[in-house]
Amino acid sequence: MPAVQKLYNACKASLTPNGPVSEEALEKVRNLLDKIKPSDLGLEQEAQLVRNWQGPLNGQNGGPRSVPTIKYLHVHECDGFSMGIFCMPPTSIIPLHNHPGMTVLRARPAKVARDCEMKAPCEATVLYPTRGGNIHCFKAITPCAIFDILSPPYSSEDGRHCTYFRRSPAADLPATIEVDGETMSEITWLEEFLPPDEFVIRRGQYKGRVIKT
Repeated sequence: MPAVQKLYNACKASLTPNGPVSEEALEKVRNLLDKIKPSDLGLEQEAQLVRNWQGPLNGQNGGPRSVPTIKYLHVHECDGFSMGIFCMPPTSIIPLHNHPGMTVLRARPAKVARDCEMKAPCEATVLYPTRGGNIHCFKAITPCAIFDILSPPYSSEDGRHCTYFRRSPAADLPATIEVDGETMSEITWLEEFLPPDEFVIRRGQYKGRVIKT
């Protein structure tokens, strides 16, 4: 059975409109996600584009070279979960954003509550809506692909829509806060904002194995 089909089957059994059925079920999905390879997702054409973009981001005569936009390849969506792939060119950024009420499983360059560089292959990560939070951002140092599984998927009707954030420029915000009786000093205040016009995510075509639903 193709690896992506095994992953889908596990998601179907483990992820519901209310999120994962259990930690054990979520761990099973994460373990299968760890085994997914770019070839399982039909990313050969994207890999060729990567090879074409491994040089300096300068065009002829030293002028600026146009950089392809981020692409999203939709794989599957149902009431319990969605599956998709973000293909990011070098230097591209997905700004700080959230997934309200959603558990996020992510393969490749993502990490919880850390500011670090990650190299593929690496273990899939899990971002929880109520434990540690799931606000995060990405910056691609080299071309990369991120395989996302969201449970449940985005739904504006149910209040699950994406909001973008940035550091608040306000200077009169408190330097410490108290949470559950504990004083926290290492905090950053955020404010909602609309990403700039040059931030574009374009739909691409998923060319991997067809999933039998």
